[in-house]
Amino acid sequence: MRIDLALQGGGAHGAFTWGVLCRILEEEWLEIEAISGTSAGAMNAAVLASGFAKGGRAGAREALDLFWRKVSEAARFSPFQRSPLDILLGRWTLDNSPLFVAMDMMSRVVSPYSLNPAGTNPLTDILAEVIDFDGLAKSPIKLFITATNVRTGRGRVFRNAEITPDVLLASACLPTLFQAVKIDGESYWDGGYSGNPTMTPLIRESDALDTILVQINPVERPGTPRTARDILNRLNEVSFNAVLLKELRMMALLRQSAQEATGESARWARMRLHRITGETMAQLGYSSKLNAEWEFLTMLHNEGRRSAETFYREHRDAIGKSSTLDLDELTEGV
Repeated sequence: MRIDLALQGGGAHGAFTWGVLCRILEEEWLEIEAISGTSAGAMNAAVLASGFAKGGRAGAREALDLFWRKVSEAARFSPFQRSPLDILLGRWTLDNSPLFVAMDMMSRVVSPYSLNPAGTNPLTDILAEVIDFDGLAKSPIKLFITATNVRTGRGRVFRNAEITPDVLLASACLPTLFQAVKIDGESYWDGGYSGNPTMTPLIRESDALDTILVQINPVERPGTPRTARDILNRLNEVSFNAVLLKELRMMALLRQSAQEATGESARWARMRLHRITGETMAQLGYSSKLNAEWEFLTMLHNEGRRSAETFYREHRDAIGKSSTLDLDELTEGV
């Protein structure tokens, strides 16, 4: 059964997706045809496709494990560490980390061009070491990586042969933390502003009828945030989900209009959408997206595996036959 994957971004929270992918790769009856990814989802997608091209399913899992371990090792001496109290209480937030609080305040008034004039990014060397970009161009898995053009505000989707370390860094470039990434003379920011992830290429360029969306940014949260930090956290979630929800709503409307269609457009009526998410993701705030402690990453990985296992156990028979994601309910009011 051929499937597509749609992978959201979310910094260190992408380790949840790592766990989901490792579980999916264990199901040999599921063949991944294409992946659309943004930010951390783009990293996961490229690492998986590169590892798969080199060593099949086992190679993909090994590459993902290596990537996240190196991310954690690079952050071992990062100034952004949990406070002793948070460690004692088992909280993953960085909200009480003095250096994170200082950086968070500085990022609102000081440009990254001043804070980081050299434009360095710790992920640059990791990506070059873990991913075989020449092999990625020949990978049997189609990749669609989204970054946002700063000048036009539109998303650009990069495909296998176009993907470089800069493309992946651009897809994950938060403009308050990093300088815009230059590609072909244009500047790019995080792809989440224009597609998190972008669904359209999966419809136009893949023959798979089943798409699994791995969502790590909560669509709903109870109550109204009151503190400044909670308000900013919710704004971040709303903005990074908005484009996806509109795309899903468009898909629902087109699928409805194609129910009686024939030929190519009838594929809209046959498409099946599924979603994997976890309750843990709604309990995490923005600051933990910068927490790359190995214990935190492995906790998210394990949560991703559990969520994928639960989905598989409950919906295995639906894959290939029906959707498990109610688009009308999810996009109500969009």
